Parts: sequence; structure tokens; C-alpha cells
Amino acid sequence: MPRIVVVEDNPDLAFGLRNNLEIEGYEVDVAPDGPAGLAAVRAGAPDLVLLDLMLPGLDGFRVLKTLRDEGRQMPVLILTARGEEADKVRGLHLGADDYVTKPFGVLELLARVRALLRRAARDSAAAAPADAAAAPGVAGSTAAACARFGAVEIEPAARRVTRAGAEIPLAPLEYDLLQALVRRGGAVATRLDLLREVWGYSAAVVSRTVDTHIAELRRKLEEDPARPRHILTVRKVGYRLQP
Repeated sequence: MPRIVVVEDNPDLAFGLRNNLEIEGYEVDVAPDGPAGLAAVRAGAPDLVLLDLMLPGLDGFRVLKTLRDEGRQMPVLILTARGEEADKVRGLHLGADDYVTKPFGVLELLARVRALLRRAARDSAAAAPADAAAAPGVAGSTAAACARFGAVEIEPAARRVTRAGAEIPLAPLEYDLLQALVRRGGAVATRLDLLREVWGYSAAVVSRTVDTHIAELRRKLEEDPARPRHILTVRKVGYRLQP
């Protein structure tokens, strides 16, 4: 049974989240503030964290940064206030997997939770064969070829990205999104394609998270993020990678 930690200081919202998640079959722990949320995650290694950003004691940004600095890679779905675009960007920059904006629909939230848990399970299952392939004597036989565009080089075997020789740290979802664009060889990827492939979302989930992650990739990899030369927008469709 997947375990979820909900870090939310509004008792009514926390109760509703716990109730709906438990109906879906999840084991749920609720923490009312930042320090309690950190303690709950450290104590039980949950499969997913639902994290409000505006928390007493320790805000959600610091909770998230601490979790990622400690090497904890479980999916984190942040809860943000309506219209706070800067909060969404900052949360994704710190390593959140996605966000929902309050007030949100329960069905939408549950769909995102299911998709993020499926993705985490898929990535975990894929990691074992990859580790085996890296064993002495066989590593070179399965390693994917490096990809390049502009001054950027991608080393799939190490999940490493450099720009002009300097390593650029990417969050796991940022790296997967970049690879999804690379695999298309310059062809257009729609937002729905990317939501399905990278996040595991269905058409029922409406999200601007692709756009926010693309903005982060441009900030990290483009010489001038405001005038990108490589990660290009195809108006009303999606994105493509220009070598």
C-alpha cells in the first residue's frame, strides 16, 4: 500500500485530503507544519509527499530543499495559492515534481497522485536493469550515445548534462523532459505528448507544468532564455529541439 505524507496546516483541507486519499487505498500521515512534515518523511520514507508551501515553523520551500539536499527522491506535489506563479517556478526549481493550485478538484488531485506514483514505480523498476548493465565488462555494450545541441552535451549513461564543459544540475523531471525532446530529433512534441511521456498523465489532467519546466530548462541551458535558440515553442502545439 503506497504511503503518502500530507503537510498542510489548514485542518479542514488536511482532513479532506486524508479522507479522499484513504478512500483510494493509500496509507496517509498528516503533518500540520514544516518541522513535523520533515520528521514524518524522515521517519517513514513515504512514496509521495503532498506539500503546502505556506507552512508555520518551516515553509514548504525549505522543507522541499531539505528533502532534496538529503537525497530523498520521492515525488513531491506542491500546493500553491492561485496566481502565485513565482511560487510554482521556485518550487519546481527546488525539485518539486508538479503543483496544483488552490482551490483544486479532488479528481484532478487524485489523478496526479496516481500518475506520479506510477512514474516513480516505473523509474525504480528501470533503475535495476540499468545498474546491471553498468557492471564491469558490459557497460559499453548498452550505453546510449551522447547527444549535443549548441554548447550542451547530454550523457545518458550518467544522466549528466554539461554546457560549455560545465555540469548543469537538472532535476529528474527536467532531465526526462529534455530527453523526450531529444528523442524526437527535432520533431514537435505536443504538451499532451510530454505530459503522458514524462509525467504519465492522461488527457484528463490539465496542467501547465510542462511550460514551467520548459522555462527552467531554458534558464539553465540557453545562452539567452528570453530568446531561445534550441528549445523552441511551436505556437498552439508544443515544443521542439533545434540542434
